[in-house]
Amino acid sequence: MSRIKDAFKGKKAFIPFITCGDGGLDNTAAIVREAEKAGADIVELGIPFSDPTAEGPVIQEANIRALSNGVTTDKIFDMVEKLRKDVSVPLVFMTYANVVFSYGIEKFTQRAEEVGMNGLILPDVPFEEKEEFAPVCREHGLDFISLIAPTSHDRIAMISKEAEGFIYVVSSLGVTGVRSEIKTDIASMVDIIRANTDTPCAVGFGISTPEQAEKMRSVSDGVIVGSAIVKIVAEYGTDAPARVGDYIRTMVQHP
Repeated sequence: MSRIKDAFKGKKAFIPFITCGDGGLDNTAAIVREAEKAGADIVELGIPFSDPTAEGPVIQEANIRALSNGVTTDKIFDMVEKLRKDVSVPLVFMTYANVVFSYGIEKFTQRAEEVGMNGLILPDVPFEEKEEFAPVCREHGLDFISLIAPTSHDRIAMISKEAEGFIYVVSSLGVTGVRSEIKTDIASMVDIIRANTDTPCAVGFGISTPEQAEKMRSVSDGVIVGSAIVKIVAEYGTDAPARVGDYIRTMVQHP
């Protein structure tokens, strides 16, 4: 049984996203620990990349800050290895194909398995090209997580049938970022997903308020929040862990 899939059992999952190394890797580790205490069900760890095409300005700037702090993929692996001594929540890397290619796909997935990662999201790898990554991930016990966007249309059923871990439902066209309103008909996308798989689906891109989270939870199996958390990290620096914990508590509490 997938540890990621398991995290959705009997509840709606809350999944925060954190850019590794923004404010330093010790800060990232402290935020992950606080996120778990506050009720996060899965934590997405972003490996910074110089050209993060799916990201809006908030996460792009976090990538730049992290890279200028000298963060590397190896240092992130070392951080996860230490985290795994006291953090049990499932952990998923989100990064770009180039990061994994340049490290070596086999070497990357093997190291990810060794340090205790559970999944991988590569937003710039289309479904048709996932065979380069998915089988290697499988060999190393990682779920290769698929994204479904509002433009996926006829491909939703096809992507759903082969989905692992959870399906990342992209709520809006464009890049990540806080949005005042989400207009996409998520419910009809989720209906197609559920007709084709029992893999849970979580909605991300643009969710920042408890009201938005509740609305998305009502039509899916969970929510993913990135930019709103990255903003807190940018604003509060080393005081961010406690602030992120408080924010997550407000997001996971049902009215």
